[in-house]
Amino acid sequence: MDILAHGLWTAAALTVASRHTTITPAAARVTVAAAIAPDIVHALPLLLWSVLDGQSLLQLLIAYGVAWPGQEPWLPPSVESISHHLHCLAHRAMAAGAVTLMCLCTLRKIPLLLYGWWSHIVIDVFTHSADFYPAPVLYPLSDWTFDGVAWNAPAVLLANYMVLAAAWAWVLQGRHSSAQPGGHRFD
Repeated sequence: MDILAHGLWTAAALTVASRHTTITPAAARVTVAAAIAPDIVHALPLLLWSVLDGQSLLQLLIAYGVAWPGQEPWLPPSVESISHHLHCLAHRAMAAGAVTLMCLCTLRKIPLLLYGWWSHIVIDVFTHSADFYPAPVLYPLSDWTFDGVAWNAPAVLLANYMVLAAAWAWVLQGRHSSAQPGGHRFD
């Protein structure tokens, strides 16, 4: 899924959750940031390379982000390798699981921001084809990936944003008629 959609889906879920529990604006911002962070992390080598090579970062990110499998812009092998490994690390359930387990053991709760990270991983498993940035949830133990639908296929993009628009219409309509938030507070 594209980075904007990750943020919008997470924000919609937080808006619904805020009907039942108190979620501070700061916690909501951090959670949305965690939901988009895996896609930002693996773009950092592109940022560095574009600066060093004098390229337009925006053009490179657009070409890189919307390319079809096998049509990605050329990158030096080292940049491509680093970006690939960062993508694998940020999209792996084992990393998110380890952090979640550490939080449960030390804090006795799961911080809200981890739900953003988990949502990114789960959504990407199903919205990335095996040919184009698949989510290797068991990396580095296994390169296995689920062959989902390609999020950048025009029909999939259109369907995703139509469903997002409907979801946000429902969320915003329900916001006006919902009761006050409940007692649990996420911050």
